[in-house]
Amino acid sequence: MSNKHVVITGPTSGIGLSAARELAGRGAQLTLLCRNPDKANALAEGIVADGGHAPDQVPMDMSRLDSVRAAGAAVLELGRPVDVLLNNAGLINTRRVETEDGFEETLAVNHFAPFLLTGLLLPAILDAAPGARIVNVASDAHSFVKGMDFDDMQAQQRYKTFPVYGRSKLANILFTRSLAARLQGRGVTVNCLHPGAVSTNIGKQNGGLTADVIHWLLKPFFRNADKGAETSVYLCTSDEVANISGAYFQDCKRIPAKPWAEDDAAAQRLWEYTEECVGFRYPE
Repeated sequence: MSNKHVVITGPTSGIGLSAARELAGRGAQLTLLCRNPDKANALAEGIVADGGHAPDQVPMDMSRLDSVRAAGAAVLELGRPVDVLLNNAGLINTRRVETEDGFEETLAVNHFAPFLLTGLLLPAILDAAPGARIVNVASDAHSFVKGMDFDDMQAQQRYKTFPVYGRSKLANILFTRSLAARLQGRGVTVNCLHPGAVSTNIGKQNGGLTADVIHWLLKPFFRNADKGAETSVYLCTSDEVANISGAYFQDCKRIPAKPWAEDDAAAQRLWEYTEECVGFRYPE
């Protein structure tokens, strides 16, 4: 990974932080896309103190499409090919929250934002081909649902925490399949992963008893963030997956996703819906 340019979202906590440190330790030049500048500065200082390249820092609020667009433009202005894009950031809400753009926040942050960011950065990713990689952090939470529920995509009729989160993670896998097919033969691989149940701060932004109870119930099953980041790092770096695209991984191994995550008709419908919502069309 020496001098490879890696763009990563959500790098200041949890598995994103572990992945960022590991990739920097392997010689990668990181661009950190994050909302909190103080945390970004602390991470950058730590990377330099450990002997890594000083990362670039780009502010981005993934709940706002204008912020994602500005971040994408800022990365392109760096003038460097993007060897790896690691779409890591995500959230889970215990209640329905609507973004400034009028979308349900879980879907907006977990799916709309990486869809738009990836599309905006695609010229720089293609400049790094052959060998460029896009890695999407999905989740086994896609097993919480049996499909995208296109009749209530914005959870306006019913909001339940785990199904809404699971649907956003299903969207990550369907997006991976669609994009891999579109980029076939162009020197870019697209894969996604389940990091395992990881003890991070996801969901803590909600506060209150419900968030604390969720973490208390799940804590016995959590692995640490370094362990959770292993598959992300593997997909970003390993020669073993250099020619694999459109696949789903867990514990550094390719595994089958649920059948509804391999539904190409649903993937196409989701793609068209997302393009309409975010106001961006991928180049042919």
